[in-house]
Amino acid sequence: MSAASVTPLALSTAGSVSCQGSTSCEWIYDITKSAWFAEGSYWILLKPLRVLLILVVAMVARWALHRTINRLVRTTTDGAVPTMLRPLRERVPTAAVDPAEFVPERRRQRAEAIGSVLRSLTTAFVFGIALLMILREFSFDLAPLLASAGIVGVALGFGAQSLVKDLIAGLFMLIEDQYGVGDNVDLGEAMGVVESVGLRVTTVRDGRGVLWYIRNGEIIRVGNKSQGWALVVVDLPIGFNSTEEATAVLRTAAASIAVDPELSPEIVEAPEVLGVEQVTVDGAVIRTVVKTTADGQFAVGRELRRRLAEALENSGITAQIAAARMYPGLPTRPLPDSETGQGGAT
Repeated sequence: MSAASVTPLALSTAGSVSCQGSTSCEWIYDITKSAWFAEGSYWILLKPLRVLLILVVAMVARWALHRTINRLVRTTTDGAVPTMLRPLRERVPTAAVDPAEFVPERRRQRAEAIGSVLRSLTTAFVFGIALLMILREFSFDLAPLLASAGIVGVALGFGAQSLVKDLIAGLFMLIEDQYGVGDNVDLGEAMGVVESVGLRVTTVRDGRGVLWYIRNGEIIRVGNKSQGWALVVVDLPIGFNSTEEATAVLRTAAASIAVDPELSPEIVEAPEVLGVEQVTVDGAVIRTVVKTTADGQFAVGRELRRRLAEALENSGITAQIAAARMYPGLPTRPLPDSETGQGGAT
């Protein structure tokens, strides 16, 4: 066989590449002049490029979403708070509370916890979709895979339902701002100051220094003593003395606390002596109330009790109560003849 006859045969064999109408195959063949590379370019070149493109788009989408979440967390911590993330006690208007005076630790921890959850959810969502698109590129049947994933999800939901319950309860607790770091709360058996708030566990230190770890899913009710305003209630017994006199003495002492320069910023409404709350075997009990800020309720309450007790002692009412208890058959003070119900000497 001559060389002249071999050359056309080789050219005809090389030119018989099967691209099946693929423009990319024909373009690669025109560049490389390789039939096997052109025919396998769909799996050698195009498929990896499409998979790489899916991963790049997923990473860019994840970066953009995380950047948005981080900016939201940063602006929340700095003070420009969206309404959804604004703490409840900053939404409650009070006459003496400036929201800028609050320590941002509570707000920062709430924002970072919610941001962490959102970042995890966006990462799982974006890369989950990317994984499904990659599997579709390799001609996987996604219907059995999605059905199996649903069954596994249901099984995990039943097996770890307490964990899921804790996480969901913690997320809604953060969003609704039920309590935060530094709040004085009542969670049932655990009462004290919140030291840390997580998605699964909340830690509370009680008055004796015991640190309680409470799962968020087990918290049925929350009594927060540090949101909005507080009402200090003081009940003092006055024995069987004159209620008008005791009320006047207590009203004067309560009014003095409202003009105290150290305590007046913590008082929302002026103290008020309501009057006789109840009557016991030891005599009448008079109630005094004052509306304060959440943070100042304890200082104002202690000072109010001290001043009311001193006022009763200085007026002599306390000594009359003690005398009545020592000698219950005797009146606390001499009464004129007109008050005994008996006439004068005959």
